[in-house]
Amino acid sequence: MLRRTSILLLLAGAIVLPVQSQGAEPKKVIVVTTTAGFRHSSIPFAEKTIAELGDKSGAYKVVDYCQQPDVTVPKKPNKPKDLAADADDKAKERYKKDIANYDAQMAKWTPEVEAQAKAAQAELDKKMAESLAKLSPDNLKAKGIDAVIFANTTGMLPLPDKEGFIKWIEEGHAFIGMHSSSDTFHQFEGYLDMLQGEFAGHGAQVPADLVAADAKHPANAEIGDSWSLKQEEMYLIKHHDRSKVRSLWHLRQHPNKPEEKGYFPVSWVRTPGKGKVFYTSLGHREDLWSADPELKGRVNPVETAKQYQAHILGGIKWALGLADGSAEPNPTVE
Repeated sequence: MLRRTSILLLLAGAIVLPVQSQGAEPKKVIVVTTTAGFRHSSIPFAEKTIAELGDKSGAYKVVDYCQQPDVTVPKKPNKPKDLAADADDKAKERYKKDIANYDAQMAKWTPEVEAQAKAAQAELDKKMAESLAKLSPDNLKAKGIDAVIFANTTGMLPLPDKEGFIKWIEEGHAFIGMHSSSDTFHQFEGYLDMLQGEFAGHGAQVPADLVAADAKHPANAEIGDSWSLKQEEMYLIKHHDRSKVRSLWHLRQHPNKPEEKGYFPVSWVRTPGKGKVFYTSLGHREDLWSADPELKGRVNPVETAKQYQAHILGGIKWALGLADGSAEPNPTVE
């Protein structure tokens, strides 16, 4: 009898259950992928990966989405930039072709097409506002939402109550921002202050050697003191007060000008009020989000994608209060 009891205890000890399966319900999360500006092709991969990470870890459940309405708005052609005074023959020839193409496209931009574009834009704005109504403070509280994730959002999104949304975070909820969430709400100071980061531009995609500012944080995901990406679009960040954030990952040189040394933030956490914020500027490329070895155009190896997934899962769990990690600012990190 004693031997049987011992075996049962050993078997029970060998079963490792997800944290949230041990009595507690998974945290409730809304994922937002709405865009009022540039739209990343990696968004479908982001939606799939975020949901899968929650389901597999048991930490959280994506209970709803704010997604892009299925409305196509005709875009008015953009006139090419003026030719530089010192342009060479090759540039002049290219400019000539660009102008010819622009003129041909403008010939099709009739008053009827312009009217259609305005009507479509109005319909898009209306449906976008209806979707984002899910982020009203009243709805977030009524649904018991624990966190909102902005995954590659852009532009001035029509939130029903922008200030109320920030207050909801500060009252003790979580906000997670990925990649171009920092290219969102450029004209809303409250959001920029909450995030402590604003997209300031980027160059060509490049290899990147990231430095860990806190190797013990869950968002480090045991990657270590350094992390090399084979290719990614690395953001430059402004509206960033280092005394208000805990740096997690950064670069020691400008991503596109290696001779320009300095501190270039990549990922951080902070605690506005009683809330928790996790941000990573990584996530432009599909091959970071997806670990599918057969993914077309893969440059970053599968192992890097798995590291990225562990990075964001660690950050999400920290923001949800499911993993311990410091948010004490570390402005002297180099």
